[in-house]
Amino acid sequence: MKGSVAYRSIQKRGLHIGLLPAMAAAVNATTPITLDHDLDVLPEAGRHLTVARLAELVDDLAARLWATGVRPDQHVVLHKRANADVWVLACAASRIGAVPVLLSPSLDAVTVGALLERVGRPNLLTDEPKLDALAELPLPELTRQVITVSGERPGTVSLAALAGAPRVKPVERPIDEAAVITHTSGTTGVPKLVVHTPRTQGLRLKPQWRLLSLMRRRETVAIHIPFVHSRNVAAMALALLKEMPVLLMNESDPDTVAGLFAEHPPGLIEALPNSLMAWEGLAEDPRKPFASVKYFSSTFDAIHPATMSRLLASSERRGALFFQIYGQSEVGPAVGRAYFRRSAHKANGRCVGWQMPVGSAKVRTVTRDGRRATEQNPGRIQVSWPALAKTYFGEQERYDGNRDGDWWYTGDIGYFTRFGCLHMLDREVDRIPGVRSSLEIEDLVLAKLPELSELVVVQGPDAEAVPVLCTHGDQPLNRDRWRAAVVDFPQLAAPVQIPEAELPRTGTLKVQRLALADRLKEFKDRA
Repeated sequence: MKGSVAYRSIQKRGLHIGLLPAMAAAVNATTPITLDHDLDVLPEAGRHLTVARLAELVDDLAARLWATGVRPDQHVVLHKRANADVWVLACAASRIGAVPVLLSPSLDAVTVGALLERVGRPNLLTDEPKLDALAELPLPELTRQVITVSGERPGTVSLAALAGAPRVKPVERPIDEAAVITHTSGTTGVPKLVVHTPRTQGLRLKPQWRLLSLMRRRETVAIHIPFVHSRNVAAMALALLKEMPVLLMNESDPDTVAGLFAEHPPGLIEALPNSLMAWEGLAEDPRKPFASVKYFSSTFDAIHPATMSRLLASSERRGALFFQIYGQSEVGPAVGRAYFRRSAHKANGRCVGWQMPVGSAKVRTVTRDGRRATEQNPGRIQVSWPALAKTYFGEQERYDGNRDGDWWYTGDIGYFTRFGCLHMLDREVDRIPGVRSSLEIEDLVLAKLPELSELVVVQGPDAEAVPVLCTHGDQPLNRDRWRAAVVDFPQLAAPVQIPEAELPRTGTLKVQRLALADRLKEFKDRA
C-alpha cells in the first residue's frame, strides 16, 4: 500500500488511531521510530522501533486491555506521567473499539476527579506515581476499574501481569461517533473535554499533508508535542503515512535536545512555541542542532517573530522555512503562513496566517452587531468546516453556546487585512481596557530585549496593563533598557519580574493569564 492510497482511505473512512499502526506498517513496515525514553508500559521494547514493531505492540496491549474487561464503547481515561506510551495505549484502546480519554499529567487531583466524574465511571489507565497523586480521590466510586501500566497495587489490574493475552480482532468505530477525547488547555478553569470522531480527525490531516508533500526525500521528523494532545494524533499519522523516520521526544532540556538533534539530524521539527523559545539559544551551540532543519512547524499559540528568525538563521538548508498554523483543539488547523529566513524578523507577529486551500477550514471575523470586523473595529474569529469537534463531552449546552450555525467561535478577537491575513489580537477574556493587543506589545518588546525569556501583559488589580516578565537565568532586569523598549507603550504599568519557574502554565506550556492576573491581586492584597 502507498501512503497516498492510505491517506485517501482515511479521507473516506476517517482516522482510526487503533488501525493506524497496522495501516502504516502496510505502507512501509521498516519506517523507524526513535524514542528518547523508555516506554513505561513496555520498557523492554527499547528506544528503536519500526512501524511493524509498533503495530505488534499495539496489538499486544489491545489484547491485554480486552483481558481486563474493557469493551467497545467504554471510555478509557489515560492519566499517567508523560511518556510516548500514552499514545501507544490510546491506539490500543481504540483498536478494541473503546474511546480513549487523554488527560494531561499536569492536571491536579481535584481537576482529574471532576473530569472522571464528568465521563461517568470510566476505566482509569494510570501508573503508580499518578495513583499516589490521586490518593485523595474515591477512585472506586469514580471509576469502573483502575488499570496500571506496571506494578501491583491493591484493587488494581496490572497490564504487566496480562502478557500473552489472546489477540482479538480490531473494532472500527462509526465514522461520526466519538473516537478520541482530549481536553482544552484549561487556561480559564476546569478543562472542557473535546470529542473527536474518525471523520474530524481524518479531515484535519489535509493542510499538513500538503506541507509534508514539500519534502522531496524521507527525512527525520522530530515531534515534541504533549502525548495527550489532539495535535499529536495528527502529527504521528502524517509522519508514519509519509514514511518519515520519527524522533518522538519527551525531553525538553536544551542541552539534551541539542545532543538528540546532533545524533538524529531532523529535516522537520514540530514543537510547542514555548519549547522553541526555550531552544532558540541553541542557535549558537557548536553542535549546530538545527543545521539540518528544512522546516520548522508549530501550532497552539502564535510564536514570536524573533524566535522564528533565530531558528531559521541557524539552519544551513537552502530555502528553510517556518510554518505556523493557527488553530485550537475544537477546530484543528484554521489558517497558516510560512516565514522565510530573510524576512521572519520583520514579520508582524499578529498576522497568524491566510486561509488554506479548498477543503480546509473557512474563517471569518464578525463584530458583536454582525458586521465584518476591521482593524479599527475587530471582531470574533469564527471557523467553519466538517472537521470541527463533535461536542464537549457532558457539556452540550456549553458547546452549543459557542456555535453560530455552522460557525464556531474560537474565543479570539481579530480581523482580516485587505491582503487576506488574519490578525489575531487577543483572547477576548484577556482584553485590557486601553490596550489594542497585549500579544502585539509582547512581540515588539521581546524583539527589542533578547534578555527576556518571557513577557506576558495582563490586567492588574486596578484594570491597568501590567507587564510580567522573566529573564534568562532569572537575571535582574536592566530598567534603563526596559524603559527604552516600552517608550511607545505609555499605558503599561511598572514591570513585575518573577522567576520563570513561577509562571502558571498549562500542559501545552501556555501561560495561564487569568491565574497570573489573580496572583497580582494577591500580591496587592498582601501589601
